[in-house]
Amino acid sequence: MRIIMHYYYDSTSNDAALLLSEKLKYIIKTSKDSRQETIILCVGSDRSTGDSLGPIVGYKLKKHMQCNFYVYGDLTHPVHAANLSKYIECINQTFINPYIIAVDASLGRKDHVGLITLGAGPLRPGLGVKKKLPEVGNVHITGIVNESSNESHSTLQTTRLCVIMQIADVITSAFGMLQSD
Repeated sequence: MRIIMHYYYDSTSNDAALLLSEKLKYIIKTSKDSRQETIILCVGSDRSTGDSLGPIVGYKLKKHMQCNFYVYGDLTHPVHAANLSKYIECINQTFINPYIIAVDASLGRKDHVGLITLGAGPLRPGLGVKKKLPEVGNVHITGIVNESSNESHSTLQTTRLCVIMQIADVITSAFGMLQSD
């Protein structure tokens, strides 16, 4: 069993995007083959505030950035539980051995709300709402958007949009900083 190290970044901190970008750059540099295409897979739904982090990040990346990576999942075409497997299959048919950075919302401890996690290894989407979905990614970034509870679905429905936007801004800025090198 491989142990995955997670790094935490406070989305309210002024240097969160810079720190996230630097660590992400290091992980990519030490784990990505130069021939691999970089895919950012933004997972989530536009129908639930608490699950909208991925689509909002995808929207921001597509709308405001010139980037040398491919972005899947945004507000117009979200990648969610019902179509995740099809998107993974499509990406793997389109690209040879793609390097996937998966972005998603997550639930956690009350004192972790607003934190961003970065980890090498696959994203395990749906874990917070007890769904069994395929793991995906070489690297994953999650934003802890609300407290985990037995009522995960209603928790996602009552998540504050300002928390989502704050986290999305930091993640988007971190990706933008990757481009400036």
